[in-house]
Order: sequence, then structure tokens, then C-alpha cells
Amino acid sequence: MKTTTLTLTTGHTKTFVDLTREAAAFVAGEGDGLLNVFVPHATAGIAIIETGDGSDHDFMDSIDRLLPVDDSLYRHRHGSRGHGADHVMPGWVSPSTVVPVIDGRLQLGTWQSIVLVDPNRDNPIRKLILSFLSD
Repeated sequence: MKTTTLTLTTGHTKTFVDLTREAAAFVAGEGDGLLNVFVPHATAGIAIIETGDGSDHDFMDSIDRLLPVDDSLYRHRHGSRGHGADHVMPGWVSPSTVVPVIDGRLQLGTWQSIVLVDPNRDNPIRKLILSFLSD
């Protein structure tokens, strides 16, 4: 298995980061197998979504509707306002995903991108683990 760790600066605002280019570079020339993308944080997740044309903003807006930033709704209340929602989010947006790789190329659909979803304003630095398991 081939593994690498990336360190990303996501800043102090709710955001997502497109990881597709880094993931594609990691598996380039590797043949067939599976790519696992994992974020080892309790307040971040990995999603495969369409980016651009407003879909990315629609995605984040839907998380806000699903998990409102209202401290009265959560028992977990340390950190910035709404931090309890940040800890619930990985139950809806998994901290990992697996993507098939054929001939060293990610098998994503035309409009699909791999993104890091990071609603937590308190942790601006994220680690990301990419692991490739060849067949």
C-alpha cells in the first residue's frame, strides 16, 4: 500500500477544499486499485460532489440547514459558536471515501470532485491521508 499525508490550511471560515487534483497526481501511473481518502479529524469530512455552478455553495447551505449553528441544540458547546454542529457533521459527511482507480486514473464521473468539508472555524490546519491499494 502506498500512503502519503497532506497538510492543508483551511482558514477560520466554514469551507471546503477540492482535493481532486492532488488525488489524481497521487495515483497517476499506479495501475488498478483503490484510493482511500481519509481526514483524521472529528469535525471534518470527505465528500464526492459537483463543484462549480453553485453546487458547492448549495452543498454547504444544505449542511447549515441540516445542522444549524445554534448552541442551544447541542450538548457539546466548547469552541466557537455552533461547534456542536461541527462535531455532528462527520456523521452525515463521512471522514473517508474510496474511489476506484483504473490505469492510474480516478474513476470519477464527469462532474464529480473529491472535497474536504471543513465547517470548523477553530482548527485552520487539517491533515489528510491518501492511501492507494493496488490489486
